[in-house]
Amino acid sequence: MIRLLLLCLLLAGCASSPPSGQRPPVAEISAFAFTGRIAVRQGETRHYINIDWRHATDSDEILLNTPLGQGLAELTRNATGAHLILADQRHFTAQDWSTLSAEVFGFRLPLEASAGWLLGKVANTEGWRVMVVERESGSAHALPKIIELERDDIFVRLKIDEWSEVR
Repeated sequence: MIRLLLLCLLLAGCASSPPSGQRPPVAEISAFAFTGRIAVRQGETRHYINIDWRHATDSDEILLNTPLGQGLAELTRNATGAHLILADQRHFTAQDWSTLSAEVFGFRLPLEASAGWLLGKVANTEGWRVMVVERESGSAHALPKIIELERDDIFVRLKIDEWSEVR
C-alpha cells in the first residue's frame, strides 16, 4: 500500500513538471540545428537537395546532399569568413556569405539574415522575398516548417523536417 502511494506521488510530481523537450520562446533561441529539404526552380531547371544546418551566434555549418545522400557541398561561416567546399574539392572563400554567393553564383543569397528568417522573423532581404508558408503549429513558439524565397526567376522552397536546440 505504501509503495503504491509513493508511486502515485512520484507520477503526480512528474505530471506537473513541464516537458523536457519544451523549447524556449523564439526570441530567446540563438543557436539551433535542423534537417530538411530544398527545392530550387530557376526557369525550367529544378534541383532537389537535402540540407543539414547547424547555427550558432558566431558560426554556421551547412551540409548539402543529394536525395540519395551523396555529398554536394559544405558551407561554413565563422570568424575567418565564409567558406564553400564542393564535392569535387574545389574551395571558395570570402569575407562573408553575401560576397561568397555573389562570387560563386553571380548573385547574393540572403544568408546574412538567415538566422532571423529561419526562426520566422521574415523580411525581404538582399533583393529576396522571404515568406513563412507553414509553421509547426499555431503556438506562439512554433518554428517554421516551410519557408519560400523568391527573386527574379529563382524560387526556393525549404521544408524543415526536424528542429533541434543547440546549447
